[in-house]
Amino acid sequence: MVTAKPDTERLAETYSFIVGQEMINVNTYFRKKSGKLEIKCQIALNLQEEEVSMLERYNIRTDLALEERERFEEEHVEIAGVEVKEEYNEQLEMKVTTVKVTTENGAKTMGKPVGTYITVEAPNMAVPDEDYHREISKKLAEYLKKMVQNYAKQRNDSSEEEFSVLVAGLGNRQVTPDSLGPRVAEQLRITRHIVKEYGRYAMGKEKVCLVSAVVPGVMGMTGMETVEILKGIVEETNPDIVIAVDALAARSSKRLNRTIQIADTGIHPGSGVGNARCALTEETLGRPVIAIGVPTVVDAVTIVNDTMENLLKALETSEMLKGVGIVLQGYNAAEKYELIRELISPHLNGLYMTPKDIDDTVGRISFTISEALNILLSSAC
Repeated sequence: MVTAKPDTERLAETYSFIVGQEMINVNTYFRKKSGKLEIKCQIALNLQEEEVSMLERYNIRTDLALEERERFEEEHVEIAGVEVKEEYNEQLEMKVTTVKVTTENGAKTMGKPVGTYITVEAPNMAVPDEDYHREISKKLAEYLKKMVQNYAKQRNDSSEEEFSVLVAGLGNRQVTPDSLGPRVAEQLRITRHIVKEYGRYAMGKEKVCLVSAVVPGVMGMTGMETVEILKGIVEETNPDIVIAVDALAARSSKRLNRTIQIADTGIHPGSGVGNARCALTEETLGRPVIAIGVPTVVDAVTIVNDTMENLLKALETSEMLKGVGIVLQGYNAAEKYELIRELISPHLNGLYMTPKDIDDTVGRISFTISEALNILLSSAC
């Protein structure tokens, strides 16, 4: 005797929800053909909310908005209030994805503030090719200029003073994967003190951009939150905009040191590794904040999960072990994550991995980002 699926399961599979939106009508219901049973949509809604709650609880940490969007794609969930645009540069083998979060509902679902997130993926960025890195720098400068120019135009139209930019190199200089921000700050062309002392003509230009930089360190070394240090500097130096550079955490190991994210929403230092500090945003600093980040670490669970996915694909080709693969494929993303977390705990739980050549890689990437900023800021914004 074959037992039919319960109507609740069939309903959960049939009814497609848009998570986080008000488009769900909880009064809608499905009837069985016999007409004897009515199942309200609320049952399926509760099932969906439990699944989303589980996904949030066991979500692998990432700082990249692109990966948050991909997570929902994997679960076949459509997100309203989020616009995505992709473009590909064949010459540089570079993929650029722009994710725009336009509504508060979209922001709540994505777990990211309303704003624009530009993700530049360049697989060859990890290769020691200076000419290639210079080309990437030029492209980065173009995307940064689009974000900065609106603030610069507004400021220059209302004041004769030079446009001022404060660059904050976030991170711990003593920890190689986290030293990206300080290394970028070291390679910038600082001009604020020259213009303040000798005037704009000392730079040989009619219009110049006042560039200052600071490396605030981490709270374990200073005893102060990064936002507290930067807020004091902002009040004293009065920059028009703050650009924060920091190392990030990725969900996918293939994006390590090969991806750069630019966001106009600010940054939450340490959030990718579960050590979130006070946010650096326009609300906390009183100035627009543009964040630039590169993922340099990945959760150990992610590596194990990627290995499991490759294993499942290999099992599909084996007739003898095909049944094992089918069983494991029945797990959703949250269940896989929980299984892996239990298997590696307590020995590897909370462990983050980085490539063995991270010192050289961070040096090259810091050059790429600093050159992009130098190109941007030397053009008077």
